[in-house]
Amino acid sequence: MISCLVPVAALGLAKLLRPANRGPARRTTYESGMEPIGGAWIQFNIRYYMFALVFVIFDVETVFLYPWAVAFNQLGLLAFVEALIFIGILLIGLVYAWRKGALEWS
Repeated sequence: MISCLVPVAALGLAKLLRPANRGPARRTTYESGMEPIGGAWIQFNIRYYMFALVFVIFDVETVFLYPWAVAFNQLGLLAFVEALIFIGILLIGLVYAWRKGALEWS
């Protein structure tokens, strides 16, 4: 019951406290305090997305390896072998991305 009441109360309080001015300045796009230049729908190079995807993949690697490293002494040899297999798969992915040119910015 309380879990349903808290969000409703927070939204109701926000509605009461927000400013009521709905002028034309409120509907403009805010971009670092400057007037926006150009359209919002510009094309980016696909290499930017590939580079970001590779970064996210190897950033998630750290999330999976950190708990393993903390509990290394209690896990034993099997967990060590599994972690080596995991790192090996990641290295194969890194080599694949490198050979495809996904790590080159230009």
